[in-house]
Amino acid sequence: MQTSAVNIKGQVGAQNPNGNDAFRNLDLNSFLSMMIAELQNQDPMNPLDNAQLLQQVSQIREIESNLRLVSTLENMGRSQSLTVAAGLINKTIRGLTESGDAVEGRVDRVSVDKNDVYLYVGDRKVPSKNVSEVLAQQSDATLAEMLGL
Repeated sequence: MQTSAVNIKGQVGAQNPNGNDAFRNLDLNSFLSMMIAELQNQDPMNPLDNAQLLQQVSQIREIESNLRLVSTLENMGRSQSLTVAAGLINKTIRGLTESGDAVEGRVDRVSVDKNDVYLYVGDRKVPSKNVSEVLAQQSDATLAEMLGL
């Protein structure tokens, strides 16, 4: 008597039909609240097994680690932006103020306000992201040549 192999499959449905990660924006506090609620409401006759609990603790640690990494990368980006902006002091730039007014002139100082880096041309505040051009500095010799001296 011959037998044939039979594959048994469970119901397969679209677990995530749109392809988005439903927990992407879940922060650590929300995750902890959700896990505590799950533990408080579990069936006492069928409690969460140790493997599941360890998996959730591991997920908490991963989320926390990712949050620290994001924070570190944001700080590095802010530091880099400030360093680049500081290098523009005494250089001539063209750009736009926050209200969209065109500005051209020498950068006097640089500041950070609410994680954004600003350059000051006189009393005009230019966000570093609005700088469109850094103009080459002309040496005194080049200026003299242009003036025919």
